[in-house]
Amino acid sequence: MEEEEGGEDYLFKIVVIGDSAVGKSNLLSRFARDEFDHNSKATIGVEFQTQVLELDGKEVKAQVWDTAGQERFRAVTSAYYRGAVGALVVYDITRITTFESIKRWLDELNTHCDTAVAKMLVGNKSDLEHIRQVSVEEAKTLAEEEGLFFIETSALDSTNVNKSFEIVIREIYNKVSRKVLNSDSYKAELTVNRVNLANGVDLSKQKRSSLSCCSS
Repeated sequence: MEEEEGGEDYLFKIVVIGDSAVGKSNLLSRFARDEFDHNSKATIGVEFQTQVLELDGKEVKAQVWDTAGQERFRAVTSAYYRGAVGALVVYDITRITTFESIKRWLDELNTHCDTAVAKMLVGNKSDLEHIRQVSVEEAKTLAEEEGLFFIETSALDSTNVNKSFEIVIREIYNKVSRKVLNSDSYKAELTVNRVNLANGVDLSKQKRSSLSCCSS
């Protein structure tokens, strides 16, 4: 089918999850608008930003969703995760409790998504190295155990922020463009050039060995 003029070739929904105050909203605003809010308040409910990238001459639109990390807003869960094909699972390197919550967030992601998702473990606030509580080695070990990409970022000084999103987007794009994704049980909401992928998307087909671990 011919591409619609002015329309994106690919639309990917990506969610950003993790405990409250790990910097999810600032990661998103840095990626989408290259902004950082020093007085950022806790997200209430759900919001999303879009960013357009070009990969191999194709226009890829990433719709990135951010939600509140507090328990009282968890009622939005099902709708929030629906159709997601990528996820950044974020913790704060200066707060060990936010790292300890990662497996719970992964469990929630797996529970509410109809298919496996391209996942990136993100250790945010790398500019605060002097008060670090989570080592790079600990995070790499968890990433390897769970089959995740891994990177450390700083929304404050922009370190690796774009890279973290781009790795996830590239992983999704590679799978979709090679047409290796196929699942009769999952009818993806993801559209490619506004054509519903008849057989949906299943990132679980990837082998763990194809995942690479990246660190700052």
